[in-house]
Amino acid sequence: MRWMHAAGRGLLVLAVLLAGYAGFGSRAGPPGDGRGPMTLVTAGDLTEYLGPLLDDWNSGHPQEQVTLVELPDSADETRAQMTSELRSGSDRFDVLNIDVAWTSEFAAAGWISPLERDRFPLDSFLAPVVDTATFDSRLYAVPYVTNAGLLYYRKDILEKAGEQPPRTWAELARQARTLAPRYGLDGYAGQFLPYEGLTVNATEAVHSAGGSILRDDGARVTVDSAAARDGLEFLASGVREGWISPEARDYKEEESRQAFQDGRLLFLRNWPYVHSEANAPGSKVAGKFGAVPLPGPDGPGTSVLGGSNLAVSSHSRHPESAADLIAYLTSERVQRQVLTEGSLPPVRADLYEDPGLIRAYPYLPTLRQSVLAAEPRPKSPRYDQVSLAVQAVVQDVMALRQTPGQATVRLSRELGSIARRQ
Repeated sequence: MRWMHAAGRGLLVLAVLLAGYAGFGSRAGPPGDGRGPMTLVTAGDLTEYLGPLLDDWNSGHPQEQVTLVELPDSADETRAQMTSELRSGSDRFDVLNIDVAWTSEFAAAGWISPLERDRFPLDSFLAPVVDTATFDSRLYAVPYVTNAGLLYYRKDILEKAGEQPPRTWAELARQARTLAPRYGLDGYAGQFLPYEGLTVNATEAVHSAGGSILRDDGARVTVDSAAARDGLEFLASGVREGWISPEARDYKEEESRQAFQDGRLLFLRNWPYVHSEANAPGSKVAGKFGAVPLPGPDGPGTSVLGGSNLAVSSHSRHPESAADLIAYLTSERVQRQVLTEGSLPPVRADLYEDPGLIRAYPYLPTLRQSVLAAEPRPKSPRYDQVSLAVQAVVQDVMALRQTPGQATVRLSRELGSIARRQ
């Protein structure tokens, strides 16, 4: 989730945007028709692309002005502040830019309103992303940006060694263990600090091995399996054998990106935004890296489907304006700007086949392949508790305090307790 990086901004930033977009959507109507000024809340906009998009909207909608509220960049902190407002019944937020994994939880809690499917161009989206916006067979949000994890690798170093980028865990482990020290690098890093990123990395490992954590929207626990143990063993073996460094266990998205960009890593699992950042002026690896799908036990692995969805707060005083704003932000023109100005993967399928965009963003075909093969994180009305349980258990696995076998038994027990409280 590019829009939820942890970059260390802990203070709430408010930005009021007073311009807009001509010719899209409807004008504000009389009082009581669900139209009027709105607030859009999101995690920190690190690339500052969102302001101009809302400037466009505001210039054409003088009675439906949008105020942008940016919360901290950390997914966990953003969720905490959003849920605090929503639980209180506050109407402060109208449109919420939420992590795809939160849709089920927010819908089950009654914090976001169901939406009319025919109001949005869902048939134009990449197929897997629409599922992240549904709960109990109803549409509760609209996909805004998508994401799938990629494996970034030092192309210059692999070429010197006469090696191809890894397709399997065994190849990744061998190259990270043998090539990285030869060039004074750490082998492999993901996002291994105990926060939402660790849940993502662990889920990818389990899914890549053919396992799962939950089924049936959180009602059935499936993590105590040989496949899940194999996935956790991949992470544990990296720590045990040294190709995952101790420093990597403190990385979130931005720390891991910086390590790769500073030339300290051979391999990095991260989101697509890294491609633009690592090719920027001043980067020590500009022009020296490539990106491929995440590896798995016997070939390409399975990424978690990341990204964010746009939802309308059930306490919004202006839900009609809010729905129109969501339609604007998911229009083809704006989705193109989401990619070109925000370095965020769009949800519209046709943009991944645009020759001009592919020339500018050569990772798009790889990303499309990864998104289409990706799987969502476990769906649960108590997703926050599920994620915290996964983080705690996997942290112990990566600290070598528990074996993968002990961890899956423990996690199955804890998730079963959570599922029974649904």
